[in-house]
Amino acid sequence: SGDGGRNLSLDSIPMGLPMSDPTAWATAMNNLGMAPMGMTGQPLLPDFDPALGMMTGIPPINPMMPGLGIVPPPIPPDMPAVKEIIHCKSCTLFPPNPHLPPPATRERPPGCKTVFVGGLPENGTEQIIMEVFEQCGEVIAIRKSKKNFCHIRFAEEFMVDKALYLSGYRIRLGSSTDKKDTGRLHVDFAQARDDLYEWECKQRMLAREERHRRRLEEERFRPPSPPPIVHYSDHECSVVAEKLKDDTKFLEAIQTLLTWIERGEVNRRTANNFYSMIQSANSHIRRLVNEKAAHEKEMEEAKEKFKLALSGILVQFEQIVAVYHSASKQKAWDHFTKAQRKNISVWCKQAEEIRNIHNDELMGIRREEEMEMSDEEIEDPSEMKETEESGKIT
Repeated sequence: SGDGGRNLSLDSIPMGLPMSDPTAWATAMNNLGMAPMGMTGQPLLPDFDPALGMMTGIPPINPMMPGLGIVPPPIPPDMPAVKEIIHCKSCTLFPPNPHLPPPATRERPPGCKTVFVGGLPENGTEQIIMEVFEQCGEVIAIRKSKKNFCHIRFAEEFMVDKALYLSGYRIRLGSSTDKKDTGRLHVDFAQARDDLYEWECKQRMLAREERHRRRLEEERFRPPSPPPIVHYSDHECSVVAEKLKDDTKFLEAIQTLLTWIERGEVNRRTANNFYSMIQSANSHIRRLVNEKAAHEKEMEEAKEKFKLALSGILVQFEQIVAVYHSASKQKAWDHFTKAQRKNISVWCKQAEEIRNIHNDELMGIRREEEMEMSDEEIEDPSEMKETEESGKIT
């Protein structure tokens, strides 16, 4: 049904025809829930093809998202649109029978801006076609056939939907009843190479924008690269030498020193400077050993504190368990009700389990301490034995 829009003649399009009855047209469009006449606002984003989105690795944009409404909202099936008579300057359009099913259409091609219009009156001219369809929006081109059909290309995609609204209307030129002056319009989507090409260009542009946006996002969240290591100079050397003596700046300084040595900055002139920096690094070992010893001391103190706290807790657990055992002896037990006895038994069992767990933990700590102590003691006697035995042999 034609490539619509390649060789459309633009010379014969009469521009700027007045519209005889704008209110009838606006009413008809409003009944369908379409935007009123004269609304040529560009939508924020044209509908994005999911198939192409898959190719470019971009999630498909849902056409139902706010701000993406190109196609007017569909009419609910239980609310049939009341189509009205549309009066134009040279012709009149009569609505189809509302009880008839809507005219069938082919599948909408991607980026469709071109429609096929069939059922035109034999005497219908391009001027009359223009008069009827320019009310849907800006017409780019009309290609009329010698038969009773034509292809019309619009400036925007949403205008195609307005043109499809006219499908099924009967058209009459003037007030003539001649067969050649009447016809039943059939409007359908047309496949046009230009539409497809423009749509593909738009998809590629959107894909580029999306990739650019993603790149910016990734760069925003990428951690900053470490600052480059400065080149060796006598001044920088004195700065690093000072930092090596400062615990808070040592790590940064030692990395600089390592980089300089690996770069080959050590020569006869700088050797003494490097030696003194390496000496500072060696002095830092003593500070690190002392720091570790301090942490170990803290840990030992914390262990001791924990052991004392655990002993105190265990004493209290023993007292609680003793209370349950005492309450379970016949002297007291006979006076409790059946429910109370049941609870006391359950509580006693739970308390004993918890007491045993804590007791095992404390015993474990004590065993570890005893083993540590015995290890230290064993070392010396074993040395003594060896010396005694060796003495006997000689």
